[in-house]
Amino acid sequence: MVAVFLMRVSLPDVPGSLGAVASAMGAVGADILAVEIVQKRDGQAIDDFVVDVPPGKLPDALISACQGLDGVDVEWISRYPEGGGLQSDLETLERMTNDPEHAAETLVSSAPAVFRSQWAVLVALSADGAGTATYSTPMAPDLSSEDLQRLAPFDSTHRLSLDGEWIPGYDDSVVVVAPLGGDRAIVIGRLGGPSYLDSEVARLGHLARLTS
Repeated sequence: MVAVFLMRVSLPDVPGSLGAVASAMGAVGADILAVEIVQKRDGQAIDDFVVDVPPGKLPDALISACQGLDGVDVEWISRYPEGGGLQSDLETLERMTNDPEHAAETLVSSAPAVFRSQWAVLVALSADGAGTATYSTPMAPDLSSEDLQRLAPFDSTHRLSLDGEWIPGYDDSVVVVAPLGGDRAIVIGRLGGPSYLDSEVARLGHLARLTS
């Protein structure tokens, strides 16, 4: 059975680099299903690839093929749901606009695909700043008020790295918290990385502001 992987690759932001990476993947039998530029900075581009790896091929071969190119580094690779694809900010914004009453829930349900994350949670905030999880995606942890307290503050967009003492089964999670305006916030998380880039944090903050 073909295995589907999501790869985050750093490569020189020069003509021909993307083609060289695609050729290297093809040389080990991988088929690129989707690619998206996540960030460009200081002469480097960071791209996400969704790739099919044929039976009998290990992801190590894919990593080695890419990192054999000058200036190319595979930052992260993980199994990805077959048919998961890559969802854009604009697709999410359109869904939010079509149903403004449930814009926050739409953002939460879309966030794993848009931000290559395992889970997302909608948090309601009380007058004293305590948080309660009110809506979440299927792979999200069951967050108590004490768990959520470690993610505070909820009035500014920020990222955190959480060790294994946070919640069993969610060791070494990285998360981003973004206020939705008023008394709600969104939390998105990845298990084991990679860390969220500045561009991803900014994008989540922008979409979050548009829910109110």
